[in-house]
Amino acid sequence: MKNIVLYVSFLFLQINLIAQSTEEQISSYIEHAISEWNIPGLAIAIVKDGEVVLSEGYGVADVRTGKKTTDQSLFAIASNTKAYTSAAIATLVEEGKLSWDDKVVDHLPYFKMYDPYVTAEFTISDLLSHRSGLATFSGDLLWYGTDLSREEVIRSASELKPVAGFRAAYGYQNIMFMAAGEVIEQVSGMAWNDYIAERFLKPLGMDHTLHSTLQLTDVTDQCAPHNDVDGKNVSIDWVNWDNMGPAGSFISNVDDLSNWLRLQLGKGTLDGKTYWKSESSDLMWSVHTPKKLSPWHRKNFPSKHFAGYGLGWDLFDYHGKQVVNHGGGYDGFISQTFLVPEEQLGVVILTNSNNFFPYAMMYQILDMYLAPDEKREFGGYMLGLKKDGEQAAKDKEAKIISDRVKGTKPSLDLSKYAGTYNDPKYGDVNVMYDPKKGLSFQFGPTALFHGTIEHWHYDSFRLIWGEQHMLPKGMMSFILDAQGKVTELKVDCPNPDLDFTELELRRQADKP
Repeated sequence: MKNIVLYVSFLFLQINLIAQSTEEQISSYIEHAISEWNIPGLAIAIVKDGEVVLSEGYGVADVRTGKKTTDQSLFAIASNTKAYTSAAIATLVEEGKLSWDDKVVDHLPYFKMYDPYVTAEFTISDLLSHRSGLATFSGDLLWYGTDLSREEVIRSASELKPVAGFRAAYGYQNIMFMAAGEVIEQVSGMAWNDYIAERFLKPLGMDHTLHSTLQLTDVTDQCAPHNDVDGKNVSIDWVNWDNMGPAGSFISNVDDLSNWLRLQLGKGTLDGKTYWKSESSDLMWSVHTPKKLSPWHRKNFPSKHFAGYGLGWDLFDYHGKQVVNHGGGYDGFISQTFLVPEEQLGVVILTNSNNFFPYAMMYQILDMYLAPDEKREFGGYMLGLKKDGEQAAKDKEAKIISDRVKGTKPSLDLSKYAGTYNDPKYGDVNVMYDPKKGLSFQFGPTALFHGTIEHWHYDSFRLIWGEQHMLPKGMMSFILDAQGKVTELKVDCPNPDLDFTELELRRQADKP
């Protein structure tokens, strides 16, 4: 019933939009939808046939101040940064300074994978196409919020374990794009961000686009990231992503990004200036790593027949047209960029909360432009899925509570669990004991990962974060040996981005 009500609500909206132009329909739709989706602020730019036909902000940049969002408001664009890194590689290839088939170790001698053969054969194209054999987001704990340098993260990635054969399956990998950024620096002699700025941002007039949160100090028109806490949007702090920059650190606005859309649709040429050859766009927009279409996709998108990843871009077909796209997820920011080259259509959507509205809106807009007679209401359907997901999360939390075994006690005195636990690829996690406050923890390389742990049952404890961010509560479980001594710490915090189960945290000898 709930989903039917949402569908009917959006259906009435569709009827009211019939008399408007496509861009007016989209604008009216967004004004209605961000309230339904509980999104603080959103900005969108649409380029059609070489012209910016819509560039607008909606909602508020920060719930604390109520300041309105504009097309100049800065948002984190996260993994939409990857297309810039791929384009930078393309320029170096065209200049003869690099080859797509160059071996990574020839440029980064410290680059090492889980197998000597994979290390030796890993190419520049492999870095940009998510076919390393590693799992999606594997190793992201190494860079997320840590004090590890880009090189240190790449070196530590050698300890990551594959889940598929090399070049045998798709596995989204941020660390490989970080390595691509290091290659750019080695070949060009410039910092990755400086090279991007000189080759693309400055000549395109993208003067407000930043590569670091450290540059936000004097910026007034910026959005705050938000998290949903019991149905209410709460402002959270920016998390610095400098160490993974080439994979996702850019901060921009839709006014700047409309120029990037125009350049992409021009296949490397804009206003008479060539930034890269059209053949490079063809290569970046060709499938290098196939992706399986799920039954859900086949059911909901019957005109979609393939999906894959190119070089810095996601690819699929829709209503008989190629769609070149990419999403971006950052703490409190979600974004989506998509192009339909045959239609000379480009769109970028930026939001300042954790939601999947930009993804839903991509299909809504594609339907509006490519199949206007179908009048399918996909946004409302996806909103229903969002509500279902929220309820499922509540049900999961309720089950965790109901499954708690009451009346148990820890095997040891709480002070015996305190100590330093080390994972060779990550570093230390410290567990501290205070007689009055109990147990607390601090992840060594990640300053924002701290908080308290409360006994749950047996030798398992509930992990409660000390700062508001995107991660839910988790569990810490202590493993005891035959002599009753703690030897290992296991951390589990189920979420779609960071895999804490990759950490192998062994108890270190206590220091005197």
